[in-house]
Amino acid sequence: MSGVGNTVVTLPNGVKMPQIGLGVWQSAAGEATENAVKWAVQAGYRHIDTAPLYENEESVGVGIRDCGVPREQIFVTSKLWNADHGYENTLAAFEKSRKELGLDYIDLYLIHWPRGNAIVAKEGKKYLDSWRAFEKLYEEKKVRAIGVSNFNIHHLEDVLAMCKVAPMVNQVELHPLNNQAELRKYCASKNIYVEAWSPLGQGNLLADPQLTSIAAKHHKSAAQVILRWDIQHNIITIPKSVHKERIVENAQVFDFELSAEEMATIDAMNTNHRYGPSPDDADF
Repeated sequence: MSGVGNTVVTLPNGVKMPQIGLGVWQSAAGEATENAVKWAVQAGYRHIDTAPLYENEESVGVGIRDCGVPREQIFVTSKLWNADHGYENTLAAFEKSRKELGLDYIDLYLIHWPRGNAIVAKEGKKYLDSWRAFEKLYEEKKVRAIGVSNFNIHHLEDVLAMCKVAPMVNQVELHPLNNQAELRKYCASKNIYVEAWSPLGQGNLLADPQLTSIAAKHHKSAAQVILRWDIQHNIITIPKSVHKERIVENAQVFDFELSAEEMATIDAMNTNHRYGPSPDDADF
């Protein structure tokens, strides 16, 4: 898939991050995840996104080692889970992820969730202590870039008010029914890249008539149209699949372009509908 590995965004610190990656949420540990990683790399992907919650970091590491491409050419993201918030806990959790992956460094490390308002009211804004640990990891070059996930504007404001190194990425649920326009505008103003998880709406959007109509005009699938919409909005995107043909298909989005009218049609689909929890309401 020509172009996938070379289609990058440049983070504020100059690190190049491939704009399309393979997500492995709900990919079973072992052969399923190992093969998905290898198939993705064969298809041109150079970006793999995992997390301790997914229980497949070790399998991602095996796939990377077996894929035939040098490690330094693969951009690897992992995350800090909610139970590990706090300065010392964060440092320990990072080391555990690094060992599970079998890597000397991680390219991007994200705070997975800020935790919901009720938990924060009870326990405090532990994500700020975690961010100080992220800055230490960054300064020690154990990570090439640092960021957050599922942070709303008020969470980002908290971090930006105290940080020495600002978040470079904010990974959030983002798809045509929840296009995060306000958050994207805010992040752009702060030089924070937005990354989409569940970009295909967990598969729920693939039969949408507006998307399939646009797809037919381009001889593409609805999934490819959504991913192209991400690309044209300068959104980093990580579609998940363990099926080789889907992994390959999801990479084939650089040989067509959506018109301004088609982009506007997809933008207008927004209803702020989430398939996952709202960050402010998350109770885990």
